[in-house]
Amino acid sequence: MAVLAQLKFPTTFLQFPPQPQSQFPSNQTSRRPNCIISAPNLLLNSRFLATQREPNAQFIDKLIQPNVPALTLQRCFSVVQKLLNCPEKNYIQSNLWVWCASLSVIISVATVKIDDANAYVVTPRRKLQTDELTTVNLFRDNTPSVVYITNLAVRQDAFTLDVLEVPQGSGSGFIWDGKGHIVTNYHVIRGASDLRVTLGDQSVYEAKVIGYDQDKDVAVLGIDAPKDKLRPVPVGSSRDLLVGQKVYAIGNPFGLDHTLTTGVISGLGREINSAATGRPILDVIQTDAAINPGNSGGPLLDSSGFLIGINTAIYSPSGASAGVGFSIPVDTVSSIVDQLVKYGKITRPVLGIRFAPDQSVEQLGVTGVLVLDAAPDGPAGKAGLRPTKRDAYGRLILGDIITTVNGQKVSNGSDLYKILDRCKVGDKVMVEVLRGDQKENVLVTLEPKS
Repeated sequence: MAVLAQLKFPTTFLQFPPQPQSQFPSNQTSRRPNCIISAPNLLLNSRFLATQREPNAQFIDKLIQPNVPALTLQRCFSVVQKLLNCPEKNYIQSNLWVWCASLSVIISVATVKIDDANAYVVTPRRKLQTDELTTVNLFRDNTPSVVYITNLAVRQDAFTLDVLEVPQGSGSGFIWDGKGHIVTNYHVIRGASDLRVTLGDQSVYEAKVIGYDQDKDVAVLGIDAPKDKLRPVPVGSSRDLLVGQKVYAIGNPFGLDHTLTTGVISGLGREINSAATGRPILDVIQTDAAINPGNSGGPLLDSSGFLIGINTAIYSPSGASAGVGFSIPVDTVSSIVDQLVKYGKITRPVLGIRFAPDQSVEQLGVTGVLVLDAAPDGPAGKAGLRPTKRDAYGRLILGDIITTVNGQKVSNGSDLYKILDRCKVGDKVMVEVLRGDQKENVLVTLEPKS
Protein backbone atom coordinates (compact mmCIF):
# COMPACT_ATOMS: atom_id res chain seq x y z
CA MET A 1 0.00 0.00 0.00
CA ALA A 2 1.04 3.61 -0.35
CA VAL A 3 2.70 5.06 2.71
CA LEU A 4 2.75 8.72 3.61
CA ALA A 5 5.72 9.69 5.73
CA GLN A 6 5.77 12.46 8.26
CA LEU A 7 8.02 14.96 6.55
CA LYS A 8 9.03 18.42 7.53
CA PHE A 9 8.75 20.75 4.56
CA PRO A 10 10.03 24.29 4.26
CA THR A 11 7.12 26.55 5.18
CA THR A 12 5.83 28.98 2.50
CA PHE A 13 2.76 31.01 3.11
CA LEU A 14 -0.02 31.64 0.64
CA GLN A 15 -2.20 34.68 0.94
CA PHE A 16 -5.52 34.48 -0.81
CA PRO A 17 -7.12 37.16 -2.94
CA PRO A 18 -8.48 40.05 -0.95
CA GLN A 19 -12.16 40.04 -0.14
CA PRO A 20 -14.45 42.67 -1.61
CA GLN A 21 -13.82 46.19 -0.39
CA SER A 22 -17.14 46.34 1.34
CA GLN A 23 -16.20 43.56 3.77
CA PHE A 24 -13.36 45.52 5.32
CA PRO A 25 -13.31 48.79 7.23
CA SER A 26 -11.98 51.75 5.32
CA ASN A 27 -8.84 51.86 7.41
CA GLN A 28 -7.98 48.23 6.51
CA THR A 29 -8.33 48.37 2.71
CA SER A 30 -4.57 48.16 2.27
CA ARG A 31 -4.20 45.08 4.40
CA ARG A 32 -3.95 41.57 3.08
CA PRO A 33 -6.35 38.97 4.46
CA ASN A 34 -5.05 37.09 7.49
CA CYS A 35 -5.89 33.66 6.07
CA ILE A 36 -2.33 32.30 5.77
CA ILE A 37 -1.76 28.57 5.22
CA SER A 38 1.43 26.55 4.80
CA ALA A 39 1.79 25.28 1.25
CA PRO A 40 2.55 21.62 2.03
CA ASN A 41 -0.09 21.46 4.70
CA LEU A 42 -2.55 22.99 2.29
CA LEU A 43 -1.91 20.18 -0.21
CA LEU A 44 -1.89 17.30 2.26
CA ASN A 45 -4.68 18.30 4.63
CA SER A 46 -7.90 18.60 2.70
CA ARG A 47 -9.85 18.30 5.93
CA PHE A 48 -8.39 21.58 7.07
CA LEU A 49 -9.54 23.21 3.84
CA ALA A 50 -13.01 21.84 4.28
CA THR A 51 -13.31 23.56 7.67
CA GLN A 52 -12.60 26.99 6.19
CA ARG A 53 -15.86 28.76 5.58
CA GLU A 54 -14.45 32.00 4.33
CA PRO A 55 -15.13 33.16 0.79
CA ASN A 56 -11.69 31.91 -0.24
CA ALA A 57 -12.58 28.27 0.51
CA GLN A 58 -14.15 27.75 -2.92
CA PHE A 59 -11.04 29.12 -4.54
CA ILE A 60 -8.88 26.64 -2.61
CA ASP A 61 -11.15 23.69 -3.43
CA LYS A 62 -10.64 24.40 -7.10
CA LEU A 63 -6.87 24.34 -6.66
CA ILE A 64 -6.53 21.17 -4.60
CA GLN A 65 -8.28 17.87 -5.16
CA PRO A 66 -9.18 15.86 -2.01
CA ASN A 67 -7.51 12.61 -3.18
CA VAL A 68 -3.87 13.66 -2.81
CA PRO A 69 -2.27 10.19 -3.24
CA ALA A 70 -3.87 9.91 -6.68
CA LEU A 71 -2.46 13.16 -8.01
CA THR A 72 -0.88 12.81 -11.40
CA LEU A 73 1.87 14.91 -12.84
CA GLN A 74 -0.63 16.58 -15.23
CA ARG A 75 -2.86 17.62 -12.37
CA CYS A 76 0.09 19.00 -10.46
CA PHE A 77 1.02 21.19 -13.45
CA SER A 78 -2.60 22.29 -13.52
CA VAL A 79 -2.38 23.34 -9.88
CA VAL A 80 0.75 25.35 -10.56
CA GLN A 81 -0.92 27.00 -13.56
CA LYS A 82 -3.92 28.01 -11.48
CA LEU A 83 -1.61 29.44 -8.87
CA LEU A 84 0.12 31.48 -11.53
CA ASN A 85 -3.24 32.80 -12.71
CA CYS A 86 -4.57 33.63 -9.24
CA PRO A 87 -5.15 37.34 -8.36
CA GLU A 88 -2.02 37.46 -6.17
CA LYS A 89 0.19 36.46 -9.09
CA ASN A 90 3.26 38.44 -8.10
CA TYR A 91 3.33 37.03 -4.56
CA ILE A 92 2.87 33.46 -5.77
CA GLN A 93 5.63 33.70 -8.37
CA SER A 94 8.10 34.87 -5.76
CA ASN A 95 7.64 31.58 -3.93
CA LEU A 96 7.03 29.33 -6.94
CA TRP A 97 10.26 27.34 -6.58
CA VAL A 98 9.34 26.35 -3.00
CA TRP A 99 5.93 25.21 -4.22
CA CYS A 100 7.45 23.11 -6.99
CA ALA A 101 9.90 21.44 -4.57
CA SER A 102 7.08 20.69 -2.15
CA LEU A 103 4.92 19.23 -4.92
CA SER A 104 7.72 16.98 -6.15
CA VAL A 105 8.30 15.58 -2.64
CA ILE A 106 4.56 15.05 -2.13
CA ILE A 107 4.26 13.21 -5.44
CA SER A 108 7.22 10.88 -4.71
CA VAL A 109 6.02 10.06 -1.22
CA ALA A 110 2.34 9.72 -2.06
CA THR A 111 2.70 7.55 -5.15
CA VAL A 112 5.58 5.16 -4.36
CA LYS A 113 4.49 1.68 -3.25
CA ILE A 114 6.44 0.27 -0.30
CA ASP A 115 6.20 -3.40 0.60
CA ASP A 116 5.86 -4.28 4.25
CA ALA A 117 8.99 -6.45 4.05
CA ASN A 118 11.07 -3.47 2.90
CA ALA A 119 9.95 -1.16 5.68
CA TYR A 120 12.38 -0.97 8.56
CA VAL A 121 13.36 1.31 11.39
CA VAL A 122 16.82 2.78 11.52
CA THR A 123 18.06 3.10 15.09
CA PRO A 124 21.19 4.97 16.11
CA ARG A 125 24.21 2.88 17.07
CA ARG A 126 24.37 2.30 20.82
CA LYS A 127 27.46 3.66 22.47
CA LEU A 128 29.49 1.31 24.65
CA GLN A 129 29.80 2.02 28.34
CA THR A 130 33.16 2.75 29.90
CA ASP A 131 33.55 -0.71 31.45
CA GLU A 132 32.58 -2.33 28.15
CA LEU A 133 35.20 -0.32 26.28
CA THR A 134 37.78 -1.38 28.86
CA THR A 135 36.96 -5.05 28.30
CA VAL A 136 36.94 -4.72 24.51
CA ASN A 137 40.31 -2.95 24.46
CA LEU A 138 41.83 -5.44 26.90
CA PHE A 139 40.80 -8.39 24.74
CA ARG A 140 41.98 -6.71 21.54
CA ASP A 141 45.37 -5.78 23.00
CA ASN A 142 46.13 -9.14 24.62
CA THR A 143 44.70 -11.61 22.10
CA PRO A 144 47.88 -11.59 19.93
CA SER A 145 49.83 -12.77 22.99
CA VAL A 146 47.67 -15.91 23.50
CA VAL A 147 48.50 -19.08 21.54
CA TYR A 148 46.84 -22.41 20.85
CA ILE A 149 48.88 -25.52 21.65
CA THR A 150 48.25 -28.91 20.04
CA ASN A 151 49.65 -32.03 21.71
CA LEU A 152 50.51 -34.72 19.14
CA ALA A 153 51.20 -38.37 19.93
CA VAL A 154 52.50 -41.21 17.78
CA ARG A 155 50.06 -44.04 17.23
CA GLN A 156 50.40 -47.20 15.15
CA ASP A 157 47.51 -48.37 13.03
CA ALA A 158 46.42 -51.83 14.14
CA PHE A 159 45.75 -53.05 10.58
CA THR A 160 48.31 -51.32 8.34
CA LEU A 161 50.95 -50.91 11.06
CA ASP A 162 51.50 -47.38 9.79
CA VAL A 163 52.80 -44.93 12.34
CA LEU A 164 50.51 -41.93 12.61
CA GLU A 165 50.76 -38.68 14.51
CA VAL A 166 47.38 -37.79 15.99
CA PRO A 167 46.27 -35.01 18.34
CA GLN A 168 45.81 -36.28 21.87
CA GLY A 169 45.03 -32.99 23.53
CA SER A 170 45.15 -29.22 23.27
CA GLY A 171 45.44 -26.22 25.49
CA SER A 172 46.42 -22.59 25.70
CA GLY A 173 49.60 -20.66 26.34
CA PHE A 174 51.01 -17.18 26.02
CA ILE A 175 54.11 -15.48 24.66
CA TRP A 176 56.55 -14.74 27.47
CA ASP A 177 59.21 -12.73 25.62
CA GLY A 178 60.44 -11.70 22.20
CA LYS A 179 62.74 -14.73 21.94
CA GLY A 180 59.90 -17.14 21.19
CA HIS A 181 59.38 -18.59 24.68
CA ILE A 182 55.84 -19.84 25.28
CA VAL A 183 54.56 -20.51 28.82
CA THR A 184 51.85 -23.09 29.50
CA ASN A 185 50.90 -25.87 31.95
CA TYR A 186 52.94 -29.03 32.12
CA HIS A 187 49.82 -31.22 31.88
CA VAL A 188 49.04 -29.60 28.50
CA ILE A 189 52.25 -31.02 26.94
CA ARG A 190 52.62 -34.22 29.01
CA GLY A 191 53.16 -37.32 26.88
CA ALA A 192 53.57 -35.41 23.62
CA SER A 193 55.78 -36.64 20.81
CA ASP A 194 55.44 -33.34 18.97
CA LEU A 195 53.95 -29.96 19.76
CA ARG A 196 52.48 -27.29 17.50
CA VAL A 197 51.81 -23.70 18.42
CA THR A 198 49.24 -21.59 16.57
CA LEU A 199 49.62 -17.83 16.91
CA GLY A 200 46.87 -15.24 16.78
CA ASP A 201 47.26 -14.77 13.01
CA GLN A 202 46.73 -18.55 12.53
CA SER A 203 50.36 -19.18 11.60
CA VAL A 204 51.55 -22.57 12.92
CA TYR A 205 55.04 -23.38 14.24
CA GLU A 206 56.68 -26.52 15.54
CA ALA A 207 57.60 -26.17 19.21
CA LYS A 208 60.30 -27.74 21.33
CA VAL A 209 60.29 -28.18 25.10
CA ILE A 210 62.74 -25.85 26.84
CA GLY A 211 61.96 -27.20 30.30
CA TYR A 212 59.17 -27.98 32.74
CA ASP A 213 58.39 -28.17 36.43
CA GLN A 214 56.06 -31.03 37.21
CA ASP A 215 55.66 -30.01 40.84
CA LYS A 216 54.23 -26.59 39.93
CA ASP A 217 52.61 -27.63 36.61
CA VAL A 218 54.57 -25.11 34.53
CA ALA A 219 56.31 -25.68 31.18
CA VAL A 220 58.22 -23.48 28.75
CA LEU A 221 58.24 -24.09 24.98
CA GLY A 222 60.30 -22.48 22.25
CA ILE A 223 59.25 -21.55 18.70
CA ASP A 224 61.22 -20.03 15.84
CA ALA A 225 58.94 -17.20 14.72
CA PRO A 226 59.67 -13.70 13.38
CA LYS A 227 59.93 -11.06 16.09
CA ASP A 228 57.15 -8.99 14.54
CA LYS A 229 54.73 -11.85 15.27
CA LEU A 230 55.78 -12.20 18.90
CA ARG A 231 53.92 -9.91 21.25
CA PRO A 232 54.75 -10.77 24.88
CA VAL A 233 52.03 -10.44 27.48
CA PRO A 234 52.74 -7.69 30.04
CA VAL A 235 53.75 -9.36 33.32
CA GLY A 236 52.24 -8.01 36.52
CA SER A 237 52.43 -9.04 40.17
CA SER A 238 50.29 -11.26 42.39
CA ARG A 239 51.49 -9.85 45.72
CA ASP A 240 48.85 -7.14 46.08
CA LEU A 241 45.77 -8.91 44.71
CA LEU A 242 42.45 -8.43 46.48
CA VAL A 243 39.34 -10.57 46.67
CA GLY A 244 36.64 -9.00 44.53
CA GLN A 245 38.79 -7.35 41.88
CA LYS A 246 37.94 -8.08 38.25
CA VAL A 247 39.89 -10.65 36.28
CA TYR A 248 39.83 -11.78 32.66
CA ALA A 249 40.71 -15.22 31.29
CA ILE A 250 41.67 -15.71 27.63
CA GLY A 251 42.08 -19.18 26.18
CA ASN A 252 40.85 -21.83 23.79
CA PRO A 253 38.13 -23.82 25.59
CA PHE A 254 36.97 -26.91 23.68
CA GLY A 255 39.14 -25.86 20.74
CA LEU A 256 37.37 -22.50 20.30
CA ASP A 257 40.25 -20.11 19.80
CA HIS A 258 40.58 -16.83 21.66
CA THR A 259 37.64 -16.90 24.02
CA LEU A 260 37.26 -14.29 26.75
CA THR A 261 35.58 -14.92 30.08
CA THR A 262 35.32 -12.49 32.94
CA GLY A 263 34.85 -12.73 36.68
CA VAL A 264 36.35 -11.71 39.99
CA ILE A 265 38.92 -13.09 42.38
CA SER A 266 36.90 -15.32 44.69
CA GLY A 267 39.71 -16.26 47.06
CA LEU A 268 43.44 -16.06 47.68
CA GLY A 269 45.98 -18.35 49.30
CA ARG A 270 44.32 -21.54 48.06
CA GLU A 271 46.23 -24.80 47.78
CA ILE A 272 45.92 -27.40 45.04
CA ASN A 273 47.99 -30.45 44.21
CA SER A 274 50.03 -30.85 41.06
CA ALA A 275 48.34 -33.22 38.60
CA ALA A 276 51.72 -34.83 37.82
CA THR A 277 53.36 -35.33 41.22
CA GLY A 278 50.71 -34.48 43.78
CA ARG A 279 53.01 -31.88 45.33
CA PRO A 280 51.02 -28.89 46.66
CA ILE A 281 50.98 -25.62 44.76
CA LEU A 282 50.68 -22.77 47.26
CA ASP A 283 49.05 -19.32 47.16
CA VAL A 284 46.82 -20.26 44.26
CA ILE A 285 44.26 -17.71 42.98
CA GLN A 286 40.62 -18.77 42.99
CA THR A 287 38.30 -17.13 40.45
CA ASP A 288 34.74 -17.50 39.19
CA ALA A 289 35.74 -16.65 35.60
CA ALA A 290 34.70 -19.62 33.47
CA ILE A 291 37.68 -21.94 32.94
CA ASN A 292 36.95 -25.01 30.82
CA PRO A 293 39.03 -27.80 29.27
CA GLY A 294 41.31 -26.06 26.78
CA ASN A 295 41.72 -22.95 28.94
CA SER A 296 44.63 -24.59 30.78
CA GLY A 297 47.84 -22.64 30.29
CA GLY A 298 46.08 -19.44 29.28
CA PRO A 299 46.67 -16.10 31.02
CA LEU A 300 44.60 -14.61 33.82
CA LEU A 301 44.71 -10.83 33.53
CA ASP A 302 43.76 -7.95 35.78
CA SER A 303 41.68 -4.98 34.63
CA SER A 304 44.84 -3.21 33.40
CA GLY A 305 45.74 -6.13 31.13
CA PHE A 306 48.68 -7.39 33.21
CA LEU A 307 49.36 -11.08 33.76
CA ILE A 308 48.56 -12.21 37.32
CA GLY A 309 48.33 -15.98 36.88
CA ILE A 310 48.11 -19.08 34.69
CA ASN A 311 44.76 -20.83 34.47
CA THR A 312 45.48 -24.39 35.52
CA ALA A 313 42.58 -26.25 37.13
CA ILE A 314 38.89 -26.23 37.98
CA TYR A 315 36.81 -27.80 40.70
CA SER A 316 33.93 -29.55 38.96
CA PRO A 317 32.30 -32.97 39.29
CA SER A 318 31.15 -32.79 35.65
CA GLY A 319 34.43 -31.60 34.12
CA ALA A 320 32.92 -28.31 32.94
CA SER A 321 33.15 -24.92 34.60
CA ALA A 322 31.29 -24.73 37.91
CA GLY A 323 32.44 -21.24 38.85
CA VAL A 324 35.48 -22.43 40.83
CA GLY A 325 38.71 -22.08 38.87
CA PHE A 326 42.33 -21.91 40.00
CA SER A 327 45.32 -20.05 38.64
CA ILE A 328 48.99 -20.31 39.57
CA PRO A 329 50.15 -16.85 40.75
CA VAL A 330 52.48 -15.02 38.41
CA ASP A 331 55.12 -14.48 41.11
CA THR A 332 55.52 -18.25 41.37
CA VAL A 333 55.54 -18.61 37.60
CA SER A 334 58.17 -15.92 37.05
CA SER A 335 60.78 -17.58 39.24
CA ILE A 336 60.15 -20.96 37.61
CA VAL A 337 60.29 -19.62 34.05
CA ASP A 338 63.53 -17.75 34.71
CA GLN A 339 65.21 -20.97 35.87
CA LEU A 340 63.79 -23.04 33.01
CA VAL A 341 64.94 -20.55 30.38
CA LYS A 342 68.41 -20.24 31.94
CA TYR A 343 69.11 -23.83 33.01
CA GLY A 344 66.43 -25.93 31.31
CA LYS A 345 65.41 -27.42 34.66
CA ILE A 346 64.31 -26.47 38.13
CA THR A 347 66.81 -26.63 40.97
CA ARG A 348 64.61 -27.33 43.97
CA PRO A 349 65.95 -28.48 47.39
CA VAL A 350 64.86 -31.87 48.73
CA LEU A 351 65.39 -33.99 51.82
CA GLY A 352 65.80 -37.12 49.72
CA ILE A 353 63.08 -39.16 51.43
CA ARG A 354 59.92 -41.03 50.47
CA PHE A 355 57.16 -40.75 53.05
CA ALA A 356 53.92 -42.58 53.83
CA PRO A 357 50.45 -41.28 52.93
CA ASP A 358 48.91 -39.01 55.54
CA GLN A 359 46.04 -41.44 56.17
CA SER A 360 48.47 -44.20 57.21
CA VAL A 361 50.12 -41.97 59.78
CA GLU A 362 46.76 -40.93 61.21
CA GLN A 363 45.87 -44.60 61.74
CA LEU A 364 49.00 -44.95 63.90
CA GLY A 365 47.70 -42.22 66.15
CA VAL A 366 50.65 -39.89 65.63
CA THR A 367 51.14 -36.55 63.90
CA GLY A 368 53.92 -35.94 61.41
CA VAL A 369 55.57 -37.41 58.32
CA LEU A 370 56.60 -41.07 58.46
CA VAL A 371 59.85 -41.77 56.59
CA LEU A 372 59.43 -44.87 54.40
CA ASP A 373 62.73 -44.67 52.57
CA ALA A 374 65.87 -42.57 52.80
CA ALA A 375 68.53 -43.26 50.17
CA PRO A 376 71.97 -43.76 51.74
CA ASP A 377 73.55 -41.28 49.32
CA GLY A 378 70.73 -38.71 49.76
CA PRO A 379 70.65 -35.75 52.15
CA ALA A 380 68.50 -37.54 54.77
CA GLY A 381 70.47 -40.80 54.53
CA LYS A 382 73.76 -39.00 54.99
CA ALA A 383 72.39 -37.15 58.01
CA GLY A 384 71.22 -40.38 59.65
CA LEU A 385 67.44 -40.39 59.26
CA ARG A 386 66.09 -43.90 59.63
CA PRO A 387 63.64 -45.42 57.10
CA THR A 388 60.84 -47.91 57.78
CA LYS A 389 61.94 -51.55 57.45
CA ARG A 390 61.21 -55.12 58.54
CA ASP A 391 63.21 -57.19 60.96
CA ALA A 392 64.41 -60.76 60.50
CA TYR A 393 60.98 -62.07 61.48
CA GLY A 394 59.10 -59.86 59.01
CA ARG A 395 57.83 -57.49 61.63
CA LEU A 396 57.45 -53.85 60.59
CA ILE A 397 59.79 -51.41 62.30
CA LEU A 398 58.63 -47.83 61.86
CA GLY A 399 61.16 -45.30 60.68
CA ASP A 400 61.59 -41.75 61.94
CA ILE A 401 58.50 -39.51 62.11
CA ILE A 402 59.33 -35.89 61.22
CA THR A 403 57.48 -33.53 63.57
CA THR A 404 59.21 -30.17 62.97
CA VAL A 405 61.65 -28.56 60.53
CA ASN A 406 63.51 -25.45 61.70
CA GLY A 407 61.03 -25.18 64.54
CA GLN A 408 57.97 -25.20 62.26
CA LYS A 409 55.39 -27.87 62.96
CA VAL A 410 54.95 -30.60 60.37
CA SER A 411 51.57 -32.34 60.50
CA ASN A 412 51.48 -33.83 57.01
CA GLY A 413 53.32 -33.94 53.72
CA SER A 414 51.87 -30.64 52.59
CA ASP A 415 53.41 -28.85 55.56
CA LEU A 416 56.81 -30.35 54.75
CA TYR A 417 56.61 -29.20 51.13
CA LYS A 418 55.67 -25.68 52.18
CA ILE A 419 58.73 -25.41 54.39
CA LEU A 420 61.08 -26.80 51.73
CA ASP A 421 59.69 -24.42 49.09
CA ARG A 422 61.03 -21.52 51.14
CA CYS A 423 64.51 -23.04 51.33
CA LYS A 424 67.39 -23.07 48.87
CA VAL A 425 69.86 -25.70 47.78
CA GLY A 426 72.67 -25.93 50.33
CA ASP A 427 70.62 -24.69 53.26
CA LYS A 428 71.02 -26.58 56.55
CA VAL A 429 67.77 -27.39 58.31
CA MET A 430 67.19 -28.81 61.78
CA VAL A 431 64.81 -31.76 61.57
CA GLU A 432 63.14 -33.01 64.73
CA VAL A 433 62.01 -36.63 64.51
CA LEU A 434 60.17 -39.06 66.74
CA ARG A 435 62.32 -42.20 66.92
CA GLY A 436 60.53 -44.83 68.97
CA ASP A 437 59.60 -43.03 72.17
CA GLN A 438 62.40 -40.49 71.94
CA LYS A 439 62.71 -37.19 70.07
CA GLU A 440 65.91 -36.61 68.14
CA ASN A 441 67.27 -33.55 66.30
CA VAL A 442 69.07 -34.20 63.02
CA LEU A 443 70.88 -31.54 60.95
CA VAL A 444 70.29 -32.07 57.22
CA THR A 445 71.95 -30.23 54.32
CA LEU A 446 69.50 -29.80 51.46
CA GLU A 447 70.56 -30.92 48.01
CA PRO A 448 69.08 -30.30 44.56
CA LYS A 449 66.47 -32.64 43.19
CA SER A 450 68.08 -35.09 40.83
